[in-house]
Amino acid sequence: MVVSISDFAALQLSTWVYGAPQVPCYFIFGDSLSDSGNNNLLVTKAKANFKPYGIDFPLGPTGRFTNGRTIVDFIPELRGFDGFIPSFVTATGKDVLQEVNYASGPAGIRDETGQHLGDRITLTRQLINYQLTVAQIATLHAAAAADQLSKCVFTVGIGSNDYINNYFLPNLYPTSKEFTPEQYATALIAQYSLQLKTLHEFGARKVALFGLGLIGCAPAELAAFAPPKGTCVHNINSAVQLFNDKLKSLVNDLSTEFTDSKFTYINIFGFKVMDSGCCGGRTGCAPSATPCSNRKEFVFFDEFHPTEAVNVNLAARAYKSSTPSDVSPIDINTLANI
Repeated sequence: MVVSISDFAALQLSTWVYGAPQVPCYFIFGDSLSDSGNNNLLVTKAKANFKPYGIDFPLGPTGRFTNGRTIVDFIPELRGFDGFIPSFVTATGKDVLQEVNYASGPAGIRDETGQHLGDRITLTRQLINYQLTVAQIATLHAAAAADQLSKCVFTVGIGSNDYINNYFLPNLYPTSKEFTPEQYATALIAQYSLQLKTLHEFGARKVALFGLGLIGCAPAELAAFAPPKGTCVHNINSAVQLFNDKLKSLVNDLSTEFTDSKFTYINIFGFKVMDSGCCGGRTGCAPSATPCSNRKEFVFFDEFHPTEAVNVNLAARAYKSSTPSDVSPIDINTLANI
């Protein structure tokens, strides 16, 4: 199924971009939906530093798991940042003072998630890398480090792989036998809460948390579970909804516990679209494969990851919400301006 995706979000982007950064720094944590190249040097099957990935990206293939820009590429653009946020493995010099992307596909909240694919930088390891950055900032600007970090925007989008590459792979991971979906969501949120408290301990005060999308509608899951034609994998989406509901509650709890901080939830659950990926259909995008030519009309670029056309739409809604269901309680523009 091919859908037409409006260019309205792209127009919003050009309208909202300002001349200078409106926050001093921006830090990104997450998985392959945000990864900008941290996996390139790892021994892993989860890589995207080859064509046709990056076919529409200004710099070509960089390790982004899409044809162009990711959601977290667009958001700093809206905040007035020049260029693209460097990955942790490439960030040097003054980069660390302003902008670093720590995300890694197929990272998860749980450390074992995605291990069958090879190495990955789990959220636990991403936080260790961030602490190295904080130490560098403190060395360069000791007196102002805490104040600077308190003004930064932090985005975290993680948890999809804890389902795709853990819970719903019962032959490789025991979690589905150890936990009901409700129990698993509770366990994930409990661990996530501790990780976010570590982020707060090291200076984060403005934090946007992305919910999980409709994983059960991804081409790979449709191929693996074969639901009735025109439908998604209901039990996967139901499990993800449990996680999202608990994540929204966690946002409220953290904002109450840490009165010097603001946490917000960003909803990306709304794209209920079933189709094959633009590259590789439902089976994955191979090196040098020929992708579809009408990429703006596809939701998925490969078997799991959205196209740039979807990412720009999601980024626009995250940055400046258009409906109450987009965010809870505030959008990223409001968060940055607090």
